[in-house]
Amino acid sequence: MGDAGEGLVDNDSKIQERMEEMQKSREKASQPAVENPELLRKIESLQLARKEMVNQLEKTTHEARKTQINAALAEIDRRIAEMQAASQ
Repeated sequence: MGDAGEGLVDNDSKIQERMEEMQKSREKASQPAVENPELLRKIESLQLARKEMVNQLEKTTHEARKTQINAALAEIDRRIAEMQAASQ
């Protein structure tokens, strides 16, 4: 049964990491001088989707679903980073 407890700790640390990444993304997105409002809208949309995925991750108990959500979060993070890099 120790494995189940370790899984919870791992998931909690992943959630904490995601929350910290979200905060960094939010801070970066709030910087002024956006030249491309359409790009900003897309970034904000991805950030909203990311927030919803984090909420789902916190609520789900199925490991397979958690794996899917973590993969989706990684993809969203990748897209946000690409768009933020393109906007600079």
